[in-house]
Amino acid sequence: MASDHAPERYIGLMSGTSTDGVDGVLADLAGDRIQVLASTGVALPESLRQELLALNAPGPDELARAARAANALADCYADVVRDLLAKAGLDATQIHAIGAHGQTVRHAPESGYTLQINAPARLAEHTRIAVVADFRSRDVAAGGQGAPLVPAFHAARFGQGQGRAILNLGGIANLTVLEDTVRGFDTGPANMLMDAWTRRHLGQPYDQDGAWAAQGRCHDSLLAALRAEPWFDLPPPKSTGRDLFSLSWLEARIDTLPAATRPHPVDVQATLLRLSVETIADAIRRHASATREVLACGGGARNPVFMGSLRQALPCDLTTTDACGVPAQDVEALAFAWLAQAHLQRRAACLPAVTGAGHATVAGCLYPA
Repeated sequence: MASDHAPERYIGLMSGTSTDGVDGVLADLAGDRIQVLASTGVALPESLRQELLALNAPGPDELARAARAANALADCYADVVRDLLAKAGLDATQIHAIGAHGQTVRHAPESGYTLQINAPARLAEHTRIAVVADFRSRDVAAGGQGAPLVPAFHAARFGQGQGRAILNLGGIANLTVLEDTVRGFDTGPANMLMDAWTRRHLGQPYDQDGAWAAQGRCHDSLLAALRAEPWFDLPPPKSTGRDLFSLSWLEARIDTLPAATRPHPVDVQATLLRLSVETIADAIRRHASATREVLACGGGARNPVFMGSLRQALPCDLTTTDACGVPAQDVEALAFAWLAQAHLQRRAACLPAVTGAGHATVAGCLYPA
């Protein structure tokens, strides 16, 4: 059906916890329309990826290193924007704004801060398009977690009050519960630990199709040690990231096992997959028991072993957002296009029922073209 609204074109950019690349979407968000016009994804240069990962922990000269990494990331973002414009046959003057999340390197809302590496002014200068960035800070200032950011978008695109939940399987798994009151929270690791373990032992960025995990066996004692992490039992609202679920966290728990019983690397991978599956299923049983259908998105939705294990574990149906017309890989980037529009329209997109903030807030800061 034709729309009476003039086009409102936005670009969303996302480089998530997995730190594997940048996803970009160009969409028309006029009226109640959410129409993807172009999408793309590029891998991060390995040197930048390693620096972003290193900046998750304290190190020498980290302020200068973070500034240089932010500039390099903004340059990658600009390349993605140019690719999107070329694919859509549009130019910069036809885009309202870019939503650019940046790369989270510290997330400590309990201490009153969250930090995303980004250089939005540089991105605006290179693209000549307004940029909305720093989406988490205002919510944290209002006493919230600053995360997850996307439940309001999920409600707008996938419906509300329908017994449906959206499960993002990125580095961290997060769940949006689309009841009459929209709720959302992180459930724990999705791909992040599995990716890191694969890189360490196979020299590959991720476990393609879950093939390595499928060769191993879950190590029950290790799984019990991982499941004993107190964070899993915290009630929502809650969020997490590399600050907690790092390789050092994993290794510390492996080290608690008797040396003779420690698992082979392939069995650790199988156990990490099981950890993700069980903590997601437990979160749905505990906090989303009315859910009848889960729509998965993010990189993990393309992992058949992960998805097959989830189907067996979940108490409800599981499919992907592709079934609703949005490719699973595009959902998060599309959300940041929508968040950029929400900022310009002064619509509150950080919801207290999701983040625990004292009140709803408009997310982001504007860097004009």
